[in-house]
Amino acid sequence: LKPIIKPTELKFLSVITAGPDLASLEIELVNAMSRERRLERVTKILKPHFEYIIIDAPPSLNLLTLNTLTAADSVLIPVQCEYYALQGLAELFNTIRLVQKNLNSNLKVEGSLLTMYDARLSLSKQVADEVRNCISERVFKVIIPRNVKLGEAPSHGKPVILYDVQSSGSQAYMKLAEEIIQGGK
Repeated sequence: LKPIIKPTELKFLSVITAGPDLASLEIELVNAMSRERRLERVTKILKPHFEYIIIDAPPSLNLLTLNTLTAADSVLIPVQCEYYALQGLAELFNTIRLVQKNLNSNLKVEGSLLTMYDARLSLSKQVADEVRNCISERVFKVIIPRNVKLGEAPSHGKPVILYDVQSSGSQAYMKLAEEIIQGGK
């Protein structure tokens, strides 16, 4: 795995990036044995070498997402503060329960994270309130605002904390990291 692990400007952060092949992986996995455990095998090899392994999964519920949930110790659920975001939450939580029951009994829901929050829009507040009222699992105190720098950073090949550490998006993600490490205390 060493050839695919890439260092970053941050000495404590390495990445394995997905490429165009990821799109065809879903098709390749369909008939594979233990198809939902492929990523789990890789993370078991990596775990002794890293304090945290963060897997950014697609928002769709497919074999790649199933692999991610099977390999994970915990899941953080980003919820965009937009109308349609609430519709998929029930299905996602149902999938998580099925994974806990059948594939990964240790999978923990770390919490839901409100993202793309725009304080100027009443819809953002409505969605945030709805999420807090409807989700029995933890909802993080930190809210990730809608922020231009969050959108620009990936196009420059940098995490937002290197692209613009002072941006509201960067500051919010640093507060989220603190909240996760402190366990919500």
